Amino acid sequence: MNKLKPELVRQLFLIVLILFLFILIVEEMTPYLSGVLGAITLYVLLRKFYNFLVVKRKWKEGLAAAVAMLASFVVILVPIGLTVIMLTNKIGKAVRNSERVVEVVKQQVGVWEADLGFKVSESIDTNSITSWVSTNLQNLAGGTFNVFIAIGIMYFILYYMLINNDKMHQSLYAFIPLNKENIARIGHESVAMVKSNALGIPLVALAQGIVALIGFFIFGVPDPFFWFVITAIGSMIPFVGTLLGIVPVTILLIASGNNLQAVGIAIYGLVVVGSTDNLIRLYVLERLANVHPLVTLIGVIVGVPLFGFIGLIFGPLLISLFLLVVKIYKHEYGDPEPEIINQIIPDVSENQED
Repeated sequence: MNKLKPELVRQLFLIVLILFLFILIVEEMTPYLSGVLGAITLYVLLRKFYNFLVVKRKWKEGLAAAVAMLASFVVILVPIGLTVIMLTNKIGKAVRNSERVVEVVKQQVGVWEADLGFKVSESIDTNSITSWVSTNLQNLAGGTFNVFIAIGIMYFILYYMLINNDKMHQSLYAFIPLNKENIARIGHESVAMVKSNALGIPLVALAQGIVALIGFFIFGVPDPFFWFVITAIGSMIPFVGTLLGIVPVTILLIASGNNLQAVGIAIYGLVVVGSTDNLIRLYVLERLANVHPLVTLIGVIVGVPLFGFIGLIFGPLLISLFLLVVKIYKHEYGDPEPEIINQIIPDVSENQED
């Protein structure tokens, strides 16, 4: 009977031990994984600014890192935090609005039932729908305690990533079991994906939300800033888009007897906001790598329950990184990548800036 070589047994033992410890660490870190992804995202976005302060301005590394982190807190985290607080405070209003929307839909369906002679409205459960809206908005807001811990982890990691930039790159080459070409490829494509997910998606959503907000003011929509946030969030979700904000607003205006305003905001949403979406996306995608709609959709489905509100960004980023690892594996050990993988995760040109 053939026996396993001692070297192979030791190697298998180490692999099993590494996997066990890795799974244990990931399982305990999952609630705070957004902090790790946030540190990576901010590192990519702040690296040039940090290098400018250190190289051009001759600032000390610690001071430059502190200023870069403070800038990220004011420009990125404060607006996100205010949005989450607003959503949390408006959960009751959202539930009431959803009840009104469902009731209006039931009334309209009742009119159609009388004309067509069949019953549908009785199967529409208003309480179940409003409960679902309330639960998912609470999940979107996320747990406050976990959020604070994740932010602390994020800035702790980010600080050492910035001041130990060169050492981190050397560590990647030392610990990742891939050839240098594929490690460099991971770096280039990861930077492109982080910029696309962390800049492209929010910029398009913000721009569409602002365009919609102008329409809300023009047509006198009640609580326009709340619907601005809902429209911007909807813009991040493929196949749903800004209709998440425009359709309920239109229904509520009809229910209030403001038919002219309802028609106006519906046309404005479909024509102005819809065309703005195409123009902004074309402008953004010329400068950033494209993100496949399926990646964004699956990322939102995975990211929101896992990370809360910030999962709208980190979810697609997580899916993109997963597909990139699969692509690298195919390139390293298997056949050339199928064309569909290249369509979902496009190659980044060699002159992509780090």
